[in-house]
Amino acid sequence: MKKITEEVYLKWYKDMLFWRKFEDKLAAVYIQQKVRGFLHLYNGQEAILAGSLHAMDLTKDKMITAYRNHVQPIGMGVDPKKVMAELYGKVTGTSKGMGGSMHIFSKEHRFYGGHGIVGGQIPLGAGLAFGDKYAGNDAVTLCYMGDGAVRQGSLHETFNLAMLWQLPVVFICENNGYAMGTSVERTSHSTEIWKLGLGYEMPCGPVDGMDPVTVAKEVSKAVERARSGGGPTFLEMKTYRYRGHSMSDAQHYRTKDEVEEYKKIDPISQVLTIIKENKYASDDQISEINQEVKRMVKECEKFAEESDYPPVNQLYDVVYEQEDFPFVQHKL
Repeated sequence: MKKITEEVYLKWYKDMLFWRKFEDKLAAVYIQQKVRGFLHLYNGQEAILAGSLHAMDLTKDKMITAYRNHVQPIGMGVDPKKVMAELYGKVTGTSKGMGGSMHIFSKEHRFYGGHGIVGGQIPLGAGLAFGDKYAGNDAVTLCYMGDGAVRQGSLHETFNLAMLWQLPVVFICENNGYAMGTSVERTSHSTEIWKLGLGYEMPCGPVDGMDPVTVAKEVSKAVERARSGGGPTFLEMKTYRYRGHSMSDAQHYRTKDEVEEYKKIDPISQVLTIIKENKYASDDQISEINQEVKRMVKECEKFAEESDYPPVNQLYDVVYEQEDFPFVQHKL
């Protein structure tokens, strides 16, 4: 595993804080109806992404996830201004404003969504890994899902083929305790989700998903196994989301005390404590990072606000290429 240095801790702090504030800004503009449709926020789960990115080779590895997908592409290198513009439905967005909140995508940065269908990304993640194995690459795909998605039959079909073909894929369940408003205890006989891997003799295990160091260590092992030809791994990241399933979630299924209890092990606070205890940065330097994050979020908002909405003809252009289909006429 790559060493976790002073620079890594400082990067984790800045990245996770930016992701948190980016999502907070989206929540604010959603209430102002500048962002429409569904909006699923990642607040509280940032350690999973931070630790995973540390374990990846960002020059070739791939990532695919579900609809809670705004900050993952940013971590993969996508310009955050384009991500926010996509949520605004603007033409400068990652999918020209046509994808929206649940469908962020960037082939250039090997981020393959963003999928609104629960569990729909699981077989696609194995497919990406199959493509790399077929092509003889040594790239690895990280495929994320929520605890609700593991109830889908496609997971079992995918696990079977992934093991049969020894695909270079790491399956990661972000278990935040609730599938929408339904707790794991109400939907599963076994609450230890990682044990699903045992039925396929797939290496598997539970991970503290609130600690980026633990995440980095366990994902690194899984990535190294996959890259060396050892096949897939299934990791259950035990985490928690501070906000509702989406912005329309009144959260009647849990108490405020429960949320506050998890905030005591907040991943950003954990990293900041280590930074201060080891004197990796002074109070002034930490303040500078905080101000830089605020500035970055404002830049994203300004870019999205000032960008144009897509032209009507784009409805046709994203389906047909005029050069390939000269008979398609734009008559609007």
